[in-house]
Amino acid sequence: MGRAVRLCLLLAFGFGACLARSGGDPQPPLATVRLVAVGDILMHQDVKAAEAQTAGGFPALWADLVPLFQGADLAFGNLETPVAPTSGRPGRPFQFNAPADLPAALRASGFTVLSTANNHAFDQGRKGVAETLARLRQEKLTAIGSGEDRPHAEALQILERNGLKVAFLGFTDIFNLNLDRKATEPWVRPLDLEPALTAVREARSRADIVVVSIHWGNEYQHMPTKRQRDIARKLVAAGCDLLLGHHPHVLQPIELMTVNGRRALVAYSLGNFISNQDRMYRADLFPVAGGDNRDGAALEVTFERRRTPDGSEAVVLAHAGFEPLWTENNWGAKQGVPRQIRVIRVAAAEAQARVALDRLEDPLEGPKAVPDPQARRAAILSEQEVLRTLILRRRRIAGILGSAFEDLNAGGTTAATH
Repeated sequence: MGRAVRLCLLLAFGFGACLARSGGDPQPPLATVRLVAVGDILMHQDVKAAEAQTAGGFPALWADLVPLFQGADLAFGNLETPVAPTSGRPGRPFQFNAPADLPAALRASGFTVLSTANNHAFDQGRKGVAETLARLRQEKLTAIGSGEDRPHAEALQILERNGLKVAFLGFTDIFNLNLDRKATEPWVRPLDLEPALTAVREARSRADIVVVSIHWGNEYQHMPTKRQRDIARKLVAAGCDLLLGHHPHVLQPIELMTVNGRRALVAYSLGNFISNQDRMYRADLFPVAGGDNRDGAALEVTFERRRTPDGSEAVVLAHAGFEPLWTENNWGAKQGVPRQIRVIRVAAAEAQARVALDRLEDPLEGPKAVPDPQARRAAILSEQEVLRTLILRRRRIAGILGSAFEDLNAGGTTAATH
């Protein structure tokens, strides 16, 4: 999978468009919404140090992803940190706080929706929740799963794009510190199943597409629990079209789930988006699992409104795919070297590494690029290690996520419809 995995989930139930895709030109969709989602946005001390020492600030740390985010109608991430420099304390290990410029950087990068329901939501107390929400609102970022009070935390967020209404709900199954006390004070929405199902049913009645975000699962485990799978099935039955999971800090499978005729895409964990975890990992020194916290995925999902043979309309899951991500980290660099932490798109980086290596190894181009033979040999070895790392990470990510997408494709006619 040298490029982003991009699959077409053909329209089911005998739609003419499905048959047309097999033998002729499909009917064009009446409306389309494209969503990109990533996992945990973590503000470790070294991530903040890298931002401070990098020209361009936070957007430069994930510059490779900015075109992907900006090209989507909606871009989602799990904001696993308060942004409370005024009301909170400086961040420290396991108790985060982000600098004031993070929300503007996320917005400029193309993010539109952020989950604020997670186990770090109360790291800076109730005032930290309120300040975070105010700062996100100032940048016109939609926060889901927390609020200045309980009614706001539980309010359904509906965003309209291209004539399609997309509803977002956010929950956390995990708290480091649960400060939910009074409904009139800042609140982070817990995953209580029956109220969650009621909320999804309401969203189903008011929107064309229902997206549910859940902070859940076991850290560093690549498989969801039976309880998670059971909850996912109930949410899909209630009306969820896309479930976005986060918290384990590693990737977990993505599956197309069918319940009572309803089909939805479930991503149990999208891993870390940016972090300082597994900072010591080197492909030549550690087993491949030693870098799992630095793997991520950008999930790309397209929903379409289509006209059915009987003249009615239906919103379907038309395309789904993922882009493998990897966090570069120069931990252990020589003193005086700026701290560098950067999220890259694996496929593009691998292609660039192959081009660079081919040039260095070419008997004519190599000496032009690096005249000194010893320096050129060192450059070749360095580029080979970069390429090896990227290949290992791509295969690792595909082994966790890719099989699910291959299963989707094998079915021939699979879809989400309602």
